[in-house]
Amino acid sequence: MLVLGAFLVIVGATASGQAALVTADSSTTILNATVSADAAAVRIFVGLNLTQADLQPGGLSAVRQAALQQGLHFLTDRGGILHAALLAPDGTVLASDDGASVGQRAPLTQGFTGAVQNSRADAAIVGRDDAGALAPLATDSVLREYLPIIEAGRVYAMVAVWRDAAPILAQLEQGRIRVVVITLTAALVSALLLFFVFRAAQQRLTRQALQLLEAARRDPLTGALNHGSIVETLTAQIEAARAGGEGIGVALLDLDNFGLLDDTYGHPAGDHVLIEVVRLLAAWMPPGATWGRYGPDEFLVTTATGDAAALEPAVDRLRTTLADAALQFEGSEQLPVTFSAGLCFYPTNGEAVTTLLSMTAMTLDEAKASGGDAIRVAEARPPVPGYVNTFNILQGLVIAVDTKDRYTRRHSEDVARYADFLGRRLELDSDTRRAIQNAGLLHDIGKIGIPDAILRKPGRLTDEEYAIVKQHVALGDAIVRDLPDLDLIRSGVRHHHERWDGRGYLDGLAGEEIPLVARILAVGDAFSAMTTTRPYRKALTVEEALKRLEEAAGSQLDARLVEIFVGGIRSAVDAPMPTESLPLGSSQPLTLPGRQVA
Repeated sequence: MLVLGAFLVIVGATASGQAALVTADSSTTILNATVSADAAAVRIFVGLNLTQADLQPGGLSAVRQAALQQGLHFLTDRGGILHAALLAPDGTVLASDDGASVGQRAPLTQGFTGAVQNSRADAAIVGRDDAGALAPLATDSVLREYLPIIEAGRVYAMVAVWRDAAPILAQLEQGRIRVVVITLTAALVSALLLFFVFRAAQQRLTRQALQLLEAARRDPLTGALNHGSIVETLTAQIEAARAGGEGIGVALLDLDNFGLLDDTYGHPAGDHVLIEVVRLLAAWMPPGATWGRYGPDEFLVTTATGDAAALEPAVDRLRTTLADAALQFEGSEQLPVTFSAGLCFYPTNGEAVTTLLSMTAMTLDEAKASGGDAIRVAEARPPVPGYVNTFNILQGLVIAVDTKDRYTRRHSEDVARYADFLGRRLELDSDTRRAIQNAGLLHDIGKIGIPDAILRKPGRLTDEEYAIVKQHVALGDAIVRDLPDLDLIRSGVRHHHERWDGRGYLDGLAGEEIPLVARILAVGDAFSAMTTTRPYRKALTVEEALKRLEEAAGSQLDARLVEIFVGGIRSAVDAPMPTESLPLGSSQPLTLPGRQVA
């Protein structure tokens, strides 16, 4: 719309300019043609009616005046001429078409004086009051013409002609309107064409953006949702189920002996099995169910809200269908395809994503331990102490981060060490420091929902990709929100990308509005990011990273915390250093405490 608006403004200015130019050119052309025609008629009048003696003082008798009046009257019979007169160089009327003004002196207009002095014809369109005529004129706009009679370079007399200018002006106006109409019509056609071209281009770009986003959510081999997308879907379904007070079912399917099949017959054989499983999932899962590729040979299935009871029969039908089928590759016997499955339900087996996934994985292990080709349903278990749930689940989340991306795991360990170091420099109590440490380990847990193609991209992210990455703080907050005693950790997970100047995300907090734990993590996160090699750049030196921290103080980061952290890194004996050049976990490893987390 901006381009179209600018285009129309340019066209409008161009049309106005063209109209002005055409009007000026047409006016000149029409005036020249009219004056030339009138001059030719005057030359005929002079040749037929005027003698040298008539122009001498006292040379015009009454008879000659009557003859000249008749000749001038003949001029006014030509279309458009209102009045004509023969004037002496001083303006005295020697003869006129009406005879009434003879002997009077006509007003000496600027055009008349210029014509006498320059011995050249003068013509102009003027108002009736400025026409310089003694006879009344029946029009408001007059084309006044002064045509000098010259002999040997001397002006002896002047023939003055007053013509009705209304037809000339109307002709000019019609020409100007035609130019404007033609230009604006062309502009309108062009604008419509541009609009449709731009709309088609925008629709294509929108489709491509949606396709890119959808491709980032899909497994490239099977077309099913990938790991991050299916976990994100499960999170949203739990929120919907919680709001509606209904249940959902979750199933984790693992293909039996898939690794041996892949190693023996090659990746094409394994890919064929995975594609066939996805086809059968689409055929046998309950309406509204969602599934995705959770691991190399694992699929996660979630039912629609309120349809949990349909999950087990559907998984059993899928198992029976696969058992009736057989695969055969070149040189092989017919091979069975079976899977093991673990099922659990919200809220019976847990009310958080991590709890349900952990319960499903443990139930799947029971099915596999029984020999495979089995379905196991998780039992409702009595509640356990909060600190046990917290410890087990937090350990599981750290393992999930490591499984998703080992760089993220190392980065999280470093952020936890830097945050703990800064907490000690701030003399925080042990419980708060322990919570900050755990928040450092879990601050990027939401990245398990970011597509690998974006998370590991070896280059600058696009705006759409960056918008997806920014959501990891919200997803992380959703993942840990239902764990007990985690208010400080939740604050760190959600707000560690807020900026001191308020330009961060997702909530746009500024200054002291940002929780202290998040401000501490932000310092550690920035230092770790700069001193760790990423897919798109190598690590900076410690000193360069500290300088950049100081440059970010007061804008991105809390200046007081930066000063304390930088001073500690430069001077403290126990200052933590980056683990960039060390094997993962070999330097100052952090573990989650086995007691209740503050």
